[in-house]
Amino acid sequence: MAAQLTPDEKQEALFQRWLSPKDGQGNDLKFQSPEAAKLYKERITRIKDAIQMKKQPDRVPVLLAPSFFPVFHSGMTPRDVLYDYDKLQAAFKKFTLEFDADAHIGATAPGSGKVYDILDYKLYSWPGHGVAPEHSYQCNEGEYMKADEYDALIQDPSGYFSNVYLPRVFGALAPLQMLPFLPGILEIYGVGFNFIPFGIPPVQAAYKALMQAGEEALKWAGALGAVSGELASRGYPEFWAGFSKAPFDVIGDTLRGTKGIMLDIYRQPKKLLDALEAFVPLMIKLGLGAAQINGRPIVFMPLHKGADGFLSDEQYEKFYWPTLRKVMLGLIEEGCIPNPAAEGGYNSRLSVIKDLPKGKTLWMFDTTDMAKAKAAMGDTACIMGNVPSTLLNLGTPKEVKEYSKKLIDVAGKGGGFILSNGAFFDQAKPDNIKAVVQAAKEHGAYK
Repeated sequence: MAAQLTPDEKQEALFQRWLSPKDGQGNDLKFQSPEAAKLYKERITRIKDAIQMKKQPDRVPVLLAPSFFPVFHSGMTPRDVLYDYDKLQAAFKKFTLEFDADAHIGATAPGSGKVYDILDYKLYSWPGHGVAPEHSYQCNEGEYMKADEYDALIQDPSGYFSNVYLPRVFGALAPLQMLPFLPGILEIYGVGFNFIPFGIPPVQAAYKALMQAGEEALKWAGALGAVSGELASRGYPEFWAGFSKAPFDVIGDTLRGTKGIMLDIYRQPKKLLDALEAFVPLMIKLGLGAAQINGRPIVFMPLHKGADGFLSDEQYEKFYWPTLRKVMLGLIEEGCIPNPAAEGGYNSRLSVIKDLPKGKTLWMFDTTDMAKAKAAMGDTACIMGNVPSTLLNLGTPKEVKEYSKKLIDVAGKGGGFILSNGAFFDQAKPDNIKAVVQAAKEHGAYK
C-alpha cells in the first residue's frame, strides 16, 4: 500500500501541478517564449512564498480581482459577455495583459446567460434579463428552503437539492419534484414503479433542458479554458482553483435567505446548527474537487454574512466560525489553501479567525484595518487586500499608489502579504489600477 501523503506533501503536489501546466489535451503547455515560462514560474513562486510566509529577496505579489471592469474597459456591456464567449475571452485577456499583475482570476464570474435562459434561473436577474444590459447581476433573495424543511435537508442533502431546491430555483427543472425516492430502489420486486416518473413528458422535458444546458456549459467552459491556457502560455497563471463556502452562507445566502436564517437563529437554533454541520463535508468536497481537477491549491471562499455588525460576536462564534473553521481545516488536510474573502469589516473577528495552522491560509480583507489584521494574524496567515473600490474609482493615481505603498509597509513587513483590491470592482480608472501594480513592483521589495 502506498504511503499516505501528509498535508504538506499534498499541498506541494498541487503547487507542482500549478507550476507545470497542461494544455487542453493533457500535454505540457507550450509557452510562447522562454521569458514567458520564466515569468510564469516566478509569479507562482512569489505567491507561494507569500502564502507560506517566507521572507524572500523578491517583492510583494500583486493580484487584481475585478468583477465586470474588464468588460466595461473593453467597451462592452455585461450582457455582451454573458452571451458572446468570444467577447468574454477578449475582455479578460485584454485586462490581464494590459495591467500585468502576478496572476489573474479567470473569466468565470460573468457566467453563461444562455445556460440561465435554458434553465429559467429564478435565483438571479442578469444583464438583459431583469436588469439593464449595462448592469451587473442581482440576487433575488427569498426563502427557497422553507423553515420546516431542515430535517429533509439534514437527512439527505443531495436528495433535497435535486428534488426540492433546484426545482424551485430553475423553472425548467420544476418537474423534478416528481422524481422517485432513489434509495428505495433496492430489489427486483416492483422496481419498475420507480421509473414511471421518468416517462412523464414534463420530467422528460426537464432532462432535455439539462442536456441542452450541459451542451452550452461545455461551450462556455471551453472558452474559459482557452483564454486561461493562452494567458498561461504568456506567463500569467490563474489564481483560484475553484471555490467553497462557509456553511452559514450556504444556508443564509440562497436557501433560507437572510431573513430566514436570522429568524432561525432564534426560533430553531438546534436545527440550524445541525444543518451547518451537515454541510461541512460537502463544502470540503466542493473545494477539494476543484483543486484536484484544476491542479491549483488556492480555494476561494467568499464570506457574505460574517462581517462586523451583521452577527454579534457571540452569534459569530456559535453559528458562523465553528463550521467555517472545520471546512478550512478539512481543505488544509487535503493540501488546499483556503482563501476566505472577509467582505466588509472583520475587526472584531481577528482574535477568533487567527486560530488556524500557520502558513496554510490566505485571508482577503475588504475594509478591515490592515494594521490590526497584521498585528493579530501576522504570525499565522498571509493576508491580502484592501485597496478600496472607492479609491480605484474616485481617487488619483498618486493617491492609489500612496495607499498601496502604505499597505506594503504595514502589512508586507516580514512577508505574508499580497497586494490586492479588497472587493470586486466594476468601475475604476485604468490609471488607478496600474498604480496598484506599479506600487508592488516599485515599492514591494521585502525589507
